[in-house]
Amino acid sequence: MLIKTKRIYEAVDREDGVRVLVDRVWPRGVSKDAAQLDYWLKEVGPSSELRKWFAHDPDKYEEFKQKYKEELENGKQQEALQQLKELTKDNHKQLTLLFAAKDETYNQANVLKEILDRQ
Repeated sequence: MLIKTKRIYEAVDREDGVRVLVDRVWPRGVSKDAAQLDYWLKEVGPSSELRKWFAHDPDKYEEFKQKYKEELENGKQQEALQQLKELTKDNHKQLTLLFAAKDETYNQANVLKEILDRQ
């Protein structure tokens, strides 16, 4: 399965396949109809404390990744991560992890993609 990341503000494309929002907070200015989501796994997003600490600062990204992965392994996000992993086992050709952050490189969707690509 091909897994990609994409800002939720980008146009929906039929090549997106299964569209999964991985933000804990609903993105501003996007209606639920316009989002055309298959799933919103808000529980898989980083905790509010971690998200606020990180603040999409590229200098903190490596430490953010480490802390986020710890949350995913040991925290409340573990079940949601398992749901996401199960989606990759379904017979879909494409899975798109959607996020709202302006920074397309330093965000939780890329951490999740890295985890999913390794399984």
